[in-house]
Amino acid sequence: PCRNLTTSARALQHGRRPPALRLRSGVITWAVQDQLQGAYTGAVDDFVIVRSDGVPAYNLAVVVDDAAQGIDQVVRGDDLLSSAPRQAYLASLLDVAAPEYAHVPLALNGEGQRLAKRDGAVTLESLAEKGWGSDRVRDLILRSAGLPEGTLAGALEAFQPSGVPRGAWIVGPGELS
Repeated sequence: PCRNLTTSARALQHGRRPPALRLRSGVITWAVQDQLQGAYTGAVDDFVIVRSDGVPAYNLAVVVDDAAQGIDQVVRGDDLLSSAPRQAYLASLLDVAAPEYAHVPLALNGEGQRLAKRDGAVTLESLAEKGWGSDRVRDLILRSAGLPEGTLAGALEAFQPSGVPRGAWIVGPGELS
């Protein structure tokens, strides 16, 4: 809403709270090629790059951090696919290479809610308290991805991006007991 306001009008709009810094986007959409989802074109609005508290926002931080570390492939949950066009666009403005993206389906509970730490999902610590060893956790994760259990070397040998399940992993109550 502040894109075309004058400096004085912007100051009135925000009062005493410092404003966030937004990137004035020069495009409406941006396309990325995702290894699992294929071609994806998403909206690129005037997104926040520095929050009102002065902390760099996620989209800026991840682009700069990935570039600084030489990250060339990013694998993350498909709930973040819509952020990839903004990040790839920002990378182009900063003259750094955008990484290759692969957005994988999420792990969901029986009610279709994502399993996430902030939502009280099961943790490695809680599985360890139930007597789960690292081999059992590894095998659960490999099984969810349709990969052979037993060793990471065997899973790596069998891995093909085309074989990654396209639907969410529904983690039933019996799987974690």
